[in-house]
Amino acid sequence: MSELALIADIGGTNARFALTDPAAPQPQLLQPQVLRNAEFGSLQHAAEHYLAGVSAQPRRAAIAVASPVGADEIRLTNRAWSFSRSELQHALQLDELRVLNDFGAIAWAVPELAADERVTLHGPTEAPSRGPISVLGPGTGLGVALLVGARGQGWQVIETEGGHASFAPLGDEEHDIARWIATRYGRTSTERLLSGDGLSHIDAVLRGVPSQPATGQRLPLREPEAIVAAALAGHDVHARRALARFCAVLGSVAGDIALIHGARAVMIAGGIVPRFVPFLRSSAFRERFLAKGRFAAYLESVSIHVVTHPQPGLLGAAMALRRPETAEARA
Repeated sequence: MSELALIADIGGTNARFALTDPAAPQPQLLQPQVLRNAEFGSLQHAAEHYLAGVSAQPRRAAIAVASPVGADEIRLTNRAWSFSRSELQHALQLDELRVLNDFGAIAWAVPELAADERVTLHGPTEAPSRGPISVLGPGTGLGVALLVGARGQGWQVIETEGGHASFAPLGDEEHDIARWIATRYGRTSTERLLSGDGLSHIDAVLRGVPSQPATGQRLPLREPEAIVAAALAGHDVHARRALARFCAVLGSVAGDIALIHGARAVMIAGGIVPRFVPFLRSSAFRERFLAKGRFAAYLESVSIHVVTHPQPGLLGAAMALRRPETAEARA
């Protein structure tokens, strides 16, 4: 075994770490550990905690973060963490540190997924052999990336911040949700609906919760996990309506992204959707995905898959370390 490297996937809620051998025939996730971000003051603190418990001192690392990664100073979008690439590299005693967007990492993982690490919602069950492939998914935020290239010819990932595009509501209920969110935040981005907090926002609107609580009171939002559990149990009308609306909006947004990317396939990842794939199948997701007027027939040919690999961000970070570093990656 050659020298092990550190890989990490840092989201808004959890920090996932593992070791990998970049020279192994297949990417490996060794000694994985999930840490709660709320228990640490910084990414450096979390990384040092992980490294203190493993039997290696890596000299190389690839870290995926939920934020843009074009500068030395990086600020996570949905967590009050920031760091300097150069300072973090020095603090962790690394010879090489690669930083990539979290959904860029998931896109790198897509070509490596085994058949039992994804579920097909529509189209051929085989893995897409060529791009463009749209990769998106709700978690703490909404990630979007684009995978281009082909198997055997090489792949390339284009990282984006497409989750922050403006939301386009359809129907009275979605207009009500958009107004409620705009009142609270000044703008309604797609991420404000298609995320953990977004599901809580949808549920609050459908339960009649005002967008601005009375002075001294907290907004009575339900946790997204509780909403999903109640919806799947089948006895909570508001929870089922909220999850159904979430799926419908996801269908519309996935269809829009597929059109923008000229996609041959759509891969849905993130920490939320894999929990309720049967509910998603029976929802209006597919109907809304296709509801693009003259381009419904075009979208009929786009396959749709849900990523069920437990750690696709770590897998993608491991893949990034196996590729030659480019000048763009070092920028």
